[in-house]
Amino acid sequence: MAKIGRAIVKMDVDELINLLNKALSDEWLAYYQYWIGAKVVKGPMKDAVIAELTLHATEELSHAELIATRIIQLGGTPVLSPQEWFRLTNCGYDAPVDHYVEVVLDQNIKGEQCAIRTYNDLLNITREADPVTYNIVLTIISQEVEHEEDLSALKEDLELMLSRRQ
Repeated sequence: MAKIGRAIVKMDVDELINLLNKALSDEWLAYYQYWIGAKVVKGPMKDAVIAELTLHATEELSHAELIATRIIQLGGTPVLSPQEWFRLTNCGYDAPVDHYVEVVLDQNIKGEQCAIRTYNDLLNITREADPVTYNIVLTIISQEVEHEEDLSALKEDLELMLSRRQ
């Protein structure tokens, strides 16, 4: 018997599952980028940046949970292998090889901007086609916008602090 939750979707469900698996890959890579960034970051305001990156990592993990649950509800299988994350990602992964706080912030701001674009596209695709996925994506994009704002505010504070020292 087909799931009624899948039947209400007014688009190609396999295509939607593919898009969600791409977003799921982004979330896992974002989680790790935040998590490892919080471990290696160095420089002024390090403690504030560590706290923010750690919080964002936790939130990216919760986004992955929401997306994986939706994929399963639609009868799909979430990405099973980390190697697949790199094949499917929309936003890529910036390893924090330069541990300086401003570089780490810039990498994560860039990642959030990509996530916002990706989720905005998903909102447009699902607005009429799938209200359940639409609501999940709306929740996620709201947090991604907040993440970009939080990181940008930290960067502004850092720049202000450094300019006053000169």
